[in-house]
Amino acid sequence: MHYMLSFLLALAVATADAPQPFRDRTHFSRVLGENRNYRIFLPRDYEASNKRYPVIYYFHGHSDRYTLERYDNGTDTVPKIAGWVAGHQVIVVAVDGYVARDYTGFYGGSPWDVRLEGGDYDFGAYFQELAAHIDTTYRTLPGRRYRATSGLSMGGFMSLWLSARYPRSIGSASAFNPGPEFYVGDKGRRELWRPKDHAGNHAATMVRLIRASGDYISQYHEETRDAYARAHDVDFEYRQDEYHRHWATSIAETFDFHLKAFSNAALDRVPETWNHADAYRRFEVWGYRVDSDGKEPAIVYLEKVNRSGWRVTTRRWAPDGPPAANHFLTIKTAPIYKPGQLYNVLDHGLATSKTARKEATADSEGRITVSADGLGHQISIAGAGIGKQAAVLLPVTRSDRLRVAPNIDVPLPVRIYNPGSEPITGLTVVLSSEYPTVRFPANSVAIARLEGGAAEDLSDRLRARFTAGGGYFAAARLRVTIKSDGQPEVSENIDVLIAPEIVPRPLAVEILDGRTVTLNVFRQKGNQGGGESIQRTITEGKGNGNGLLEPGEEATIWVRMAQGMDPFDKNNWYRAKVYSDSPWIAEIADIQEPKQREWTSAMERTSVMRLAAETPPGEIPLLLDNESWSFHYTPDVRYGVEKLYQAFQLHTRHLHRYTIKVLSGSGAK
Repeated sequence: MHYMLSFLLALAVATADAPQPFRDRTHFSRVLGENRNYRIFLPRDYEASNKRYPVIYYFHGHSDRYTLERYDNGTDTVPKIAGWVAGHQVIVVAVDGYVARDYTGFYGGSPWDVRLEGGDYDFGAYFQELAAHIDTTYRTLPGRRYRATSGLSMGGFMSLWLSARYPRSIGSASAFNPGPEFYVGDKGRRELWRPKDHAGNHAATMVRLIRASGDYISQYHEETRDAYARAHDVDFEYRQDEYHRHWATSIAETFDFHLKAFSNAALDRVPETWNHADAYRRFEVWGYRVDSDGKEPAIVYLEKVNRSGWRVTTRRWAPDGPPAANHFLTIKTAPIYKPGQLYNVLDHGLATSKTARKEATADSEGRITVSADGLGHQISIAGAGIGKQAAVLLPVTRSDRLRVAPNIDVPLPVRIYNPGSEPITGLTVVLSSEYPTVRFPANSVAIARLEGGAAEDLSDRLRARFTAGGGYFAAARLRVTIKSDGQPEVSENIDVLIAPEIVPRPLAVEILDGRTVTLNVFRQKGNQGGGESIQRTITEGKGNGNGLLEPGEEATIWVRMAQGMDPFDKNNWYRAKVYSDSPWIAEIADIQEPKQREWTSAMERTSVMRLAAETPPGEIPLLLDNESWSFHYTPDVRYGVEKLYQAFQLHTRHLHRYTIKVLSGSGAK
């Protein structure tokens, strides 16, 4: 017995004297103007070797800090990271998202400054500063291939967002149950950013999403997974773990995913063609510098950027906002052209369908500067070292995806553009689809000759017929293949949403054209379920307030439903998102409101519509789309030894048909 007590005492002393598997450090941040903390996990042989190591940057979630201990007292995440680092030649850095003003208590601890009213702290610029500090303080491998991001919840959002914002700095990203959406951008002009809207930013990045099956916001993770799975050019993988709560599971396996990225030499190369969306007025990506003078919030999109040109568009909100017409953009290319050489620039306006020709001289660095408004432009560059350019597919819709009706032959708005100075001959355009819900009465067009800078509208020659699903829009995809003499075949996808065949009319509709009304709306009780109707008084729109959408007026549209998603949600009113193909009606504002007591930061998105002053008499069909939600609590469900930790936050969408009837005196029904 004495021997055993002596052994246990010695073991306890040895354990107490064992070095910590991490080091807590500080550095001064010029970006944030203060000392910042971080926790660093170094490989076991770091002090004894001269080797350099790749780095994974880990971002914590809501109310936590760089210590990663506020949720589990250091008993789970830190030991798992430390154990993995002990067996691998990788450094892990836990970043601190602390902002003093936003940590009002444990459940009031909102890190990373990603709220609408924020923008004082740019954690993107800080991340680059921290990475530079780590690279100069420790022996790292500094290339993008060897730099990864990972994180839980709000930190998972940060991992996806920062890797989307800085693709040249980050080669791989992983996210454990990421927060679905937060606000980013300059102070005073912040944009709601949902990773599912911007998967294309990750075309040159390896991405992994991890979902716990019992996570209370699992539905949002499924929506993110679906978006990345459809982004065929993204190196994406997904894992679902059977686990009962919102947590970082499969840490070791996920860090092994980053090991694969560290050995992927393709991540060392600048992609030949890339896409990027950015919410900041000024940004740099892959060596291109973009400056926008617009004051209103907007997202700038650069699409299919390569040596021979690009498409530049803007949206006031993602994914389907109108262009930011008041923005004026200056784009300075990467130094990829011959200094002092004269180049021809073709600028095809997407709003005007007109092509302007001008000349530009590459500067001493080999950069070309192009300016354009925010209405959308297809830019092409011809000159020394640039070969003959292939035809391109112009955007088929002003929205994010083409929405079509079922069971009719739909003319497809396909426009083919020649971005070069020389004619293209022997063009053929062929449509195909792997979806059984799509058939083509006419899927092929031949164009003998397409002049340089000209566009051909094929909508009267290409048609498709779609079969609908039930309840809501069904997704499909078309493939456009373009062939021409002397050019390699090119293909592009068109994503389509098929409206249901049966769409009911709402029980009742209220049009708020400057009116004030009091309506019953549903209010959730809390995360164990339940709720009730409450009265809400609303004043919205601009008009004469007679409840009819008349030419020149702005309005919101509310619908009443007999039953929402929640059992207690009966006979309540919802503001609608409005879809229309009419050129006379436009969505001019995106109303973003919290989904009552959800804890996700996800917003309910609805429309303010404007009917053009010159609208002629007639009928304008609309699809009204509203969302309802519910806390779904099942106390008898178990994952392992614990009950379901938190009620699932579920949501669903409802479609309604409605017709605006414009009379000489105007009116609606």
